[in-house]
Amino acid sequence: MSSTDMILLGLAVVFGFYMAWNIGANDLANAMGTSVGSGSLTLRRAVILAAVLEFCGAYFVGSSVTDTMRKGIVDPMLFEHEPMLLVCGMLASLLAAGAWLQVASYFGWPVSTTHTIVGAILGFGAVHGGLGVIRWTGHNGVSEIVASWVISPLLAAAVAFFVFQLIRRQVMYSPHPLRATRRLAPWLVMIVFATLTLSVLLDAQKNKRLDIALHQLVGASLLVGLASAVVSYALMSGKRRTEHPSPGDSHEYYAAMSLQKAAKQLRRVQGLMTGEAQMQLVSALAQVEGLTRKLGRPEEAMRKSTEHQQSERIFACLQIISAGYVAFAHGANDVANAVGPMAAVVQTIRSGIIANTTPVPTWILLMGAVGIVIGLSTWGWRVIETVGKRITELTPTRGFSAEFATALTVLLASKIGLPVSTTHTLVGAVMGVGLARGMSALNLNAIRDIVVSWIITIPAGAGLSIFFFFILKAIFLR
Repeated sequence: MSSTDMILLGLAVVFGFYMAWNIGANDLANAMGTSVGSGSLTLRRAVILAAVLEFCGAYFVGSSVTDTMRKGIVDPMLFEHEPMLLVCGMLASLLAAGAWLQVASYFGWPVSTTHTIVGAILGFGAVHGGLGVIRWTGHNGVSEIVASWVISPLLAAAVAFFVFQLIRRQVMYSPHPLRATRRLAPWLVMIVFATLTLSVLLDAQKNKRLDIALHQLVGASLLVGLASAVVSYALMSGKRRTEHPSPGDSHEYYAAMSLQKAAKQLRRVQGLMTGEAQMQLVSALAQVEGLTRKLGRPEEAMRKSTEHQQSERIFACLQIISAGYVAFAHGANDVANAVGPMAAVVQTIRSGIIANTTPVPTWILLMGAVGIVIGLSTWGWRVIETVGKRITELTPTRGFSAEFATALTVLLASKIGLPVSTTHTLVGAVMGVGLARGMSALNLNAIRDIVVSWIITIPAGAGLSIFFFFILKAIFLR
C-alpha cells in the first residue's frame, strides 16, 4: 500500500469520525430532544441511555452492508475505470456532510443526515458524470426524497395529533386522571412494545440477522406487547394499594376546563339570541367568565394537581422507553448509512475495485457509534433545545405522543414503501402535538427556520461536496 493510500485511509477515518460526531450532535440529538424537553430525562441521562442503546443497535442489529452510493442515486460503475475519483468523491461527501451538519447544529436546525449525504454524493456525481447520471425520478430518486419533506412531517403530525387528543380526552379531561391513566396505560404499553419490537425484528430481518416469516414476527411482537401490558397492569395495581390520593385533587382543573368550554359555547350562540333571552345569556356568560377567572387557567390548575403530576410520571416512563427505542433503531439503521462512504473508501483502496454494495467492518460501525455519542454529549444540546423547547412546550404526555407517532409512522411508511426521514417525521410529530392545542401553541418562527433548513440541505451538501471534491482531486490526482 502506497503512502498516498495510507494518507487517504487516514483522511477517511478522520472525516468519518467527524461525520459521526455531527450526526450525534444533530440527528441523534433531535431524536432525544422530546425526552429532554419534556423533563422525562436529564441531558446526562439521555446521553448515557443513547450511548448504551446506540452501541447495541449498531453492533447487534446494525447493517453489515451498505450501498456504495447512498440510495443508489448515482451509479457507482461511472467510476469503474477511475476508482481514485470515487475515493476523492466519498471523502468530499463525508467532509461536506459533516460540515453542513455542524452548521445546522450550530443554529439548532434538526436536518436529515440521509438527505445531507445524498446531496453530497449527488454533487460530486453530477460533476463527474453530468446531471443526466442522476436518478431524478422513480424509487429512491431525487423527486421521492423531495416528496419525503412533505410526506414525513404531515403523516407524523396527523398520528401525533390523534394520539395526543386520545390521551387528552381520556386522561387529562377526566375528573380522575390518575384512575384514567391506569386504565389506559396497559393498552398503550401493549401497543408501544408491540410496535417497537416489530420494528426491531423487521430491521434485523432486513439486515439478514433473522430468517423468520412476517407472520411469525408479528406474532412474537404481539406476545411481547401483551406480556408488557400484563406486567405494567400488575405494577400499577400494586402501587395503587400503597397510595393515598387526595380526594378532589384534580377537580379544579376539570372545573376550569368545563367552564372554559361552557364560555366558548355561550359566545357562539350569543349573537343568535334577541330580547330577554339575549340579556339572560349575557348575564350567564358574565358569571361563567367570572368563575373562570377565579379558578385561573386550566394549565395552572393542572400544574397544581397531584393526580396530573402522577399521570405525567407514568407517561414519562413510556416516553423513556420510546426514546430508548429511537436510540437503538438509530444505531441499527443510520450508523452504517453515516459511515458508508468511509467503508466505500476503505474497500476501494484495499481491493482496487468498485462494487454496488460495500461491507461495513465492525470497527467502522463501532467508531461511528462512539463518534455519534460524543457528538450528542458535546454539541447535542443545541438541537435538543430546538426540538424539545422551541417548537412547542412539551410535557411527558406530549413528548410520548410525538415519539410514539414517530416510531409508528416510520414503521408503517417503511412497510408500504413511502419515503420518510426520521428527523422530519419527529419534527412533524412535535408540530402535530402543538397543533392539538391550537395554532398559538406553535412557534411559527422556529418552524419556518426548520423548513428552510430542510429545503437547502441537499443543495448545501451538493455545493460543499463539489468544492471539497475539486480540492482533493487537485491534491491526490495531479
